[in-house]
Amino acid sequence: MDLPVPPHIQTHLTDITGLRLSGVFPKNREPSIRTLREWTKLRRIPHHRVGHFVYYDPLEVEVHIRTKLKVPARN
Repeated sequence: MDLPVPPHIQTHLTDITGLRLSGVFPKNREPSIRTLREWTKLRRIPHHRVGHFVYYDPLEVEVHIRTKLKVPARN
């Protein structure tokens, strides 16, 4: 029997195309697939590997970008 998972724990994993279209990035300013693959390779954005497949949690990526990848303003 499967137990229900609380909604705040559920994750919605998507592939790289789904990440581009998820709304994490500004409209018409989404990074290319090549850029996202490079960021994944350099571990700049969080990702999950299942075998040789790579999946992303858009919420996790958005939080990471907003908190860790901010570029400080010049003084």
